[in-house]
Amino acid sequence: MTDASLTPLTSSGLKSHMPDLPLVIWMVLLTLGLGLSAGMDASEVVTAFNTGFGRALGEFALILLPSFTLAAVLSRQNIASKAAGRTVALASPVAGAGMICPDTAYAALSPAAGRYKMDTAFGAYAGFKLLYPAGPLIVAAGLGATGIEPAMLLLCGALLTLPVWAAGVIWGRFAIKSNAAQTEVDSAADNGRLLRAFAPFLVMAGLLVLGGVVGKTGVGVFDFLLLPKGALITAAILALLQTPPHERRACLDSAVRRTGSLLLVIGAASAFGAVLTDMVQLDRLVPQGDGALTLIALFVLTVLFKLAQGSSMATFAAIAPVAAPMVLASGVNEIAAVFAICLGSFIAILPNDSYYWLVRRDALADEHSEGRAIGILTGGAIVQALVGMTVLLAAVALWP
Repeated sequence: MTDASLTPLTSSGLKSHMPDLPLVIWMVLLTLGLGLSAGMDASEVVTAFNTGFGRALGEFALILLPSFTLAAVLSRQNIASKAAGRTVALASPVAGAGMICPDTAYAALSPAAGRYKMDTAFGAYAGFKLLYPAGPLIVAAGLGATGIEPAMLLLCGALLTLPVWAAGVIWGRFAIKSNAAQTEVDSAADNGRLLRAFAPFLVMAGLLVLGGVVGKTGVGVFDFLLLPKGALITAAILALLQTPPHERRACLDSAVRRTGSLLLVIGAASAFGAVLTDMVQLDRLVPQGDGALTLIALFVLTVLFKLAQGSSMATFAAIAPVAAPMVLASGVNEIAAVFAICLGSFIAILPNDSYYWLVRRDALADEHSEGRAIGILTGGAIVQALVGMTVLLAAVALWP
């Protein structure tokens, strides 16, 4: 899949004037620098870093391990190799959320997408950002928003995904001309494989809805299964049972590797948030009693993280611990805050995002202008974000 002619040359002007360091290194250095520059002594800086680093790692470990196990299982199932193009496009948001990665979802679905490749690309992107158990659950855990009902998070994400995905599809259809050479592989009889692959997510959704209706039962095992983490682990186990025994260890190893690297980023971001909270009285910076202004501030802050980092998952991991004190100080609706952050991460699909190169080489292979390709993907992501924020702000205004 490597294409030397399309090697990303991102942010070259900026990076030529600063060291090329991983995000986690920048976060650690910035955290230590902020603490020392604020007059904290060495032991106070280390104590604040330790406290912040471990604040939410347990929460994320229980979320990311089963999530990435599901992603690894689905990536090996070749779920869309014979499915019809329209079915693949309709399944793309669920695939983006279920695989916890728009790249993996698009790579799995695109061979059968035919002329619906752009629909699939924007659908997988929207699903990963807005559908449970991907963006919303990861952000909610980072914010420490334990009071959110999982069923509400699932429902609100689904309702918000519909207009956001539609906006991306409409943009894609106007931005590029349909390629008549692309054909759909019409084998609807194999759609049963698609349903079987996503059966664990149907079980997970059922457990979450049941948990919202039944509430606590007083039986520890049942109550755990009805929690987001329990439902996720159940779905991961069911997915593993669908996998040939000789492939299960590889799926788990993949989940451990991906979880470990993200936990390091999350810990560094949490430490940064802890030191920043000690330095700055956030309740004076965040608007009080005006949910719209706080949501817009969270949206803009996430946009800055996404533009600097490129990776959507790293953005989720880094932004939530930093934004958590703002959400707490403002008193804004936690569900709205979660989705404001998720929507901010839409901006933008640029060459410093691996998703750009995946879609660029496949759905936009016939586009010879790099600027036009950037305009199509970035423009679509911006339209999706703005439509989503408009819907979110309207919903908050009507149902505060």
